[in-house]
Amino acid sequence: MNTADNTPKAVVTRYVEAVAAGDLATITDSFAEDAVWIYPGHDLPLTGAWKGRDTIINDFLGKATGTLFAPGSTPTVTLTSVMAEGDKVVAEWHAEGDAATGKRYDNRCLGIYTVRDGKITEVREYADTRHVGEVLFGL
Repeated sequence: MNTADNTPKAVVTRYVEAVAAGDLATITDSFAEDAVWIYPGHDLPLTGAWKGRDTIINDFLGKATGTLFAPGSTPTVTLTSVMAEGDKVVAEWHAEGDAATGKRYDNRCLGIYTVRDGKITEVREYADTRHVGEVLFGL
């Protein structure tokens, strides 16, 4: 078990910083096995509820960074704000990079995280889904 600060705010901050650094071990350790990630929208391939840590990491996050951005590049993720109350944490981040479509991705995103027992159990993400559709998917 990780002896680091496991308050909800620290867990989410550590997770977003691990995403920015490409630290897969910390990303994986941040989620409960039965975690759920809910992504907004109606017609995007990412839209819906992604259930289970492995599905979130491999199919949701892995797809977004592995196939949607230009080969050899990864998006830059910058944590801009974190607020916490109880087991709820609101984190805002700025993501930008060169999409596989040849367009520039530049989006401000927000997630409402639920953290229990030092692990992320749920994320409800909010982002400019029109931008995601146009830039990442060419829709």
